[in-house]
Amino acid sequence: MENKIFNIEGMTCASCAQTVEKTVHKLPGVEAVNVNLATEKMTVQFDELNLTEKDIQKAVADAGYTAVTTTIKKVFTIEGMTCASCAQTIEKAIQKLPSANQSTVNLATEKMTVLYDPAILNVSDITKAVADAGYEAHEEVDSAESVDLDRAKKQQHIKEMWHRFLMSSIFTVPLLYIAMGHMLGLSLPAIIDPMLHPVAFSLIQLIVTLPVMYYGRSFFTVGFKTLVKGHPNMDSLVALGTSAAFVYSLFGTYMIYLGDTSFTTALYYESAAVILTLITLGKYFEAVSKGKTSEAIKKLMGLAPKTARVLRSNQEIEIAIDEVQVGDIVVVRPGEKVPVDGMVMEGNTSIDESMLTGESMPVEKKPSDKVIGASINKNGSFQYKVTSVGKDTALSQIIKLVEDAQGSKAPIAKLADKISGVFVPIVIVLAILAGLAWFFLGQESWIFALTITISVLVIACPCALGLATPTAIMVGTGKGAENGVLIKSGGALETTHKIETIIFDKTGTITEGKPKVTDILTKNGLSETKLLILAASAEKGSEHPLGEAIVNGAKERNLELSKTESFNAIPGLGIEVNIDGQHLLLGNKKLMNERQVSLGDLAISSDELASQGKTPMYIAKDGEIAGLIAVADTVKENSLKAIEKLHRMGIEVAMITGDNKRTAEAIAKQVGIDRVLSEVLPEDKANEVKKLQAEGKKVAMVGDGINDAPALAQADIGIAIGSGTDVAMESADIVLMRSDLMDVPTAVELSKETIKNIRENLFWAFAYNILGIPVAMGLLYVFGGPLLSPIIAAAAMSFSSVSVLLNALRLKRFKPSIAK
Repeated sequence: MENKIFNIEGMTCASCAQTVEKTVHKLPGVEAVNVNLATEKMTVQFDELNLTEKDIQKAVADAGYTAVTTTIKKVFTIEGMTCASCAQTIEKAIQKLPSANQSTVNLATEKMTVLYDPAILNVSDITKAVADAGYEAHEEVDSAESVDLDRAKKQQHIKEMWHRFLMSSIFTVPLLYIAMGHMLGLSLPAIIDPMLHPVAFSLIQLIVTLPVMYYGRSFFTVGFKTLVKGHPNMDSLVALGTSAAFVYSLFGTYMIYLGDTSFTTALYYESAAVILTLITLGKYFEAVSKGKTSEAIKKLMGLAPKTARVLRSNQEIEIAIDEVQVGDIVVVRPGEKVPVDGMVMEGNTSIDESMLTGESMPVEKKPSDKVIGASINKNGSFQYKVTSVGKDTALSQIIKLVEDAQGSKAPIAKLADKISGVFVPIVIVLAILAGLAWFFLGQESWIFALTITISVLVIACPCALGLATPTAIMVGTGKGAENGVLIKSGGALETTHKIETIIFDKTGTITEGKPKVTDILTKNGLSETKLLILAASAEKGSEHPLGEAIVNGAKERNLELSKTESFNAIPGLGIEVNIDGQHLLLGNKKLMNERQVSLGDLAISSDELASQGKTPMYIAKDGEIAGLIAVADTVKENSLKAIEKLHRMGIEVAMITGDNKRTAEAIAKQVGIDRVLSEVLPEDKANEVKKLQAEGKKVAMVGDGINDAPALAQADIGIAIGSGTDVAMESADIVLMRSDLMDVPTAVELSKETIKNIRENLFWAFAYNILGIPVAMGLLYVFGGPLLSPIIAAAAMSFSSVSVLLNALRLKRFKPSIAK
């Protein structure tokens, strides 16, 4: 159960509070809700598996009020975690704090995200709660230096784990030779022959085991500390198992010293040493694999150049990237990286932005165009003015988005988390019960019972459960970033694969958003070029989008425009101008009718063009029709391919627009849209999304992230198209770095592949424990099968975690399928 506090805006009386309370109480998964009119706050206790904060806010909005959280978000690095139960322990400790609305601990990234009210709670309260639970929390500092330190710390951890394994192996291998040599028929020196020198045999094993215990001491310090605090974890299982083996062996050594040589076959030193060594090896592989899951972040961080060449006092000087300020003029030469974001002031070039947007073709840049930090200048020198530095740059925002996504949890992970939270105490109880049952009911020896207990404790590690989801999310979101698809959370990554209907905004999403000249029809022997020159010359001073399109059409053809001698705008109809002694009228059909200009057969052509979604503009010269120019917002190159691909994936596609029905349907026909929502005002787009959701469908909305923001927020998944530096970052769940609709099916594909991977991981993690624990308890032995050795249990436990990580890394091979 999760507790959240909301501020409720719009309440004026007790009946308002009652309305909000009743509305929220009806939601599935809500256990308790209390609305306080005096404080204007609402406390909700709900099951996070069935309900989200967004669902509650929507319900309150539907009732006519607004629910907002007053929380801030902070990220902490956590030290001392070894398994999923550690993460669960920390989460529970934080959630007990007042106003801690949400705490998420990610085992793979070793980070904790906390949402809390700063008026009630502070950072020291949070770090103290983590310390009381037996771990360390440090507030994450947002700087390049901290990133480098974090990376160095992880590399150091990998080296330390390898050193621990290497040193443990140096003592474990001879220990195995001493303990097992006589059983395998190997020739042993007399001093370690158990038949000739039993005391020396046992004492030498003890001496060789002690260094292994020393190098594995963290298992004991952490394991017993968390056990004493009532929050046992994976280290507790290992510590209990190996301690039991060691203490029993120590007792056996004492008995041998007293003369009882029967204990020479009942020493468990090698089991304790091998268990510690194998688990250390597993931890080493785990640390290496974890490092690989975050490679996408490392690649992004490595893109930023370290220095910039700026103009200061008319001189070029090279300074550190941290010293660059907004307003500086930066000089970039061919082959160099653009240091930070800015706007081109002088020069023309082409820039490779593929590392940030996934767009393979270089993008042409001219004065007033934006450039993105970390992109590569290809073939021209230029100067640009800095507009963003530090955490405000596009690269920094992308990195933050990916980090936030990798640190978040998908709803599918919460079941595994709940199981992990109670798993270790249950395993400890099962291990003790199994040992006692074999001793008292099975009439077996203490050695046999101890073997059973140790095997159960060692094999039942919940690490695989804890790593199953976060590792897949880390790799999945990283692959998304590589393909220009920024997924903002684990929840968004999971929900996307369930989408049944996708609504596309028309202008700027399906279409280019910039009207272009598409058709030129002439009369009375006038050439297309001459007609375009006349029309563009007339519209040169116009600010109307259709006029701009005609002027741009003339510029693209490098046509020289004429000077206008007079200009008169006729509101709602068009314009009237004189050029080179010629009287021109440019406008719609109504203007031509008012001035009694006969359209002739152009009227039929005009209707046909209009049916195609194009807007015709008539041109009359000296009272006679000279031709018409049709302007349209053209469909993007990949719109049709993307929609066809979505259809093949079984997804319904709708289009929403403020345009009239005929224009909307013409565009829809071109690209194969299933459902058209036309003449919809921007403020009503969210209501159209609600209507589709009311039909029981999971709906995604694709828009530009500015005028579509309410609809993006209302949709189950909001997908914003753009550079990732505007309102899209806030309103959408997924940001597409390119304006390419093919990235929409890519996002759906990636979601499906990631969820498939998570399910595989969870299946194997659950299956491993469901099968492994009964075998360790002696189930096979009951039916005449083998007894599981603690050493084999340790190897199996380590392999389970590593196998889950390796399976998650398979996602790195993901490539978007190409539409045919």
